[in-house]
Amino acid sequence: IVCRHSCYWTFPNIQDIMALTIEEKDFTHILRILNTNVDGKQKVPFALTAIRGVGRRYAIVCCQKANVDVNKRAGELSPAEIEAVVSVISNPLDYKIPLWFINRQRDYKDGTNQHNVANQIDQKMREDLERLKKMRNHRGLRHYWGLRVRGQHTCTTGRYRNTVGVTKKK
Repeated sequence: IVCRHSCYWTFPNIQDIMALTIEEKDFTHILRILNTNVDGKQKVPFALTAIRGVGRRYAIVCCQKANVDVNKRAGELSPAEIEAVVSVISNPLDYKIPLWFINRQRDYKDGTNQHNVANQIDQKMREDLERLKKMRNHRGLRHYWGLRVRGQHTCTTGRYRNTVGVTKKK
């Protein structure tokens, strides 16, 4: 944005360039949402992707269901809007978000459909692995032994932790 006239250069005023002008009293630089630090300078859907279990599409849908403007910065949200977004993220089925958006369908224990975010993801993953190990499932044993689980070749690759493969006689 530099203007060139006949033989000299002029630089515009810095206020003309700035895209984001914010009043400090209404703006929060770092928000704490669902035990996660969220950057207030980003737009709301993209700031919400810092929360584990919330992707871009899910964040956009949650903002629309909570009647929050997706072009707004996250630091400009009022506490009521933050509560609305958190309630939509935590209980998506109450706001008619389709089942295929939800990351834990038909849970093993109780058969419910729920969307896990933040610390719930680690907890459910740990429970699933313990269940597989307890029933001596092939996947559970491979997790327990620290080997590849999903059918990859292990003879020549993945030798970071331990060596698996053919050894020659001396």
